[in-house]
Amino acid sequence: MGGRGKGTAGWRRWFAAPFIIFGLLAEPVLAQSPDPAFTPPPRPPAPIALPAPPATLVTPGSPTVVTPPVAPPPVAPPPPAAAQSAFVVPPGQVALSVSARFGRDPPAIPGALHWRVYTDKPDANRVFRVIKEDRTATPTFVLPPGGYVVDVSFGLANVAKRVQLRAETVKEVFEIPAGGARFEGRVGDSKIPAGQISFDVYPGSQFEPGDKRPIAQEVATGELVLLPEGTYHVVSNYGDGNAVMRSDIRVQAGKLTDVTINHRAAVIMLKLVAERGGEALANTSWSVLTPGGDVIKESIGAFPRVILAEGDYVAIARNEGKVFTRDFKVEPGFDREIEVTAK
Repeated sequence: MGGRGKGTAGWRRWFAAPFIIFGLLAEPVLAQSPDPAFTPPPRPPAPIALPAPPATLVTPGSPTVVTPPVAPPPVAPPPPAAAQSAFVVPPGQVALSVSARFGRDPPAIPGALHWRVYTDKPDANRVFRVIKEDRTATPTFVLPPGGYVVDVSFGLANVAKRVQLRAETVKEVFEIPAGGARFEGRVGDSKIPAGQISFDVYPGSQFEPGDKRPIAQEVATGELVLLPEGTYHVVSNYGDGNAVMRSDIRVQAGKLTDVTINHRAAVIMLKLVAERGGEALANTSWSVLTPGGDVIKESIGAFPRVILAEGDYVAIARNEGKVFTRDFKVEPGFDREIEVTAK
């Protein structure tokens, strides 16, 4: 178990339409810009809410189950010939048609793409300026002849490429080896409600040395995080106590990875009573400690609720200048009340 990652969910960008990941495996190379002189602005992750499929339990350190590729959506019929010829490039301009796929082979990525076209040289402030932007799957940009840098992002994965436009239409295909990961938590056979659990995603394995910063924080149950192909570790935070689990996952290009993390924890309700089975006393201050004295949770109220990992604890209640204690044990999935008697 480890500490919780902190942050806000302000970086999240939601797409208006649902997206289906499908395709073949690409080579295990993280998408990156081939041009070291050009560094595109950082991209926020793009979680997408999708219906949860049947899940497979994954305990920390065990292999992640990857679902088979989802069948592509039906292909729309081609537009009439008149519509196809309606696109006219103005004189002195050049058309640049772009698309993306998961690897060297089809299929194409059908959505959730963000395209940006930059000048290929920085301005006086050494900043690359965005001159065109699009969020469709296969946009066509009309530009003056010259050099440009085209950057495409797919969630947290992105690729940048220099393009030279002269007179003829240019078609560029970008390879983005990326996939998706979606999370949920369980205690035994019971699914943890979405509002009680969140997930932080870190690059690399949890067993690799060095400090790492999360690349996606407070991801909710059912959200889809798009990631470059590779290994990641997930910190699952159940409640605001010490119910924290870590798991390694592997994201494959063009595939959706569903991960369910099993917590060994329970929901505990505390109450201070004058006698066993009595009414809870108001204005009570609470502390929950480990047997070694580490403070897990502090609160004030008649019925504080805390989610605790499996183990032994001490409940300390303070009321009207008096202190009362009780030792108790937490068993996985056994939610219950703990009464502390004011005697």
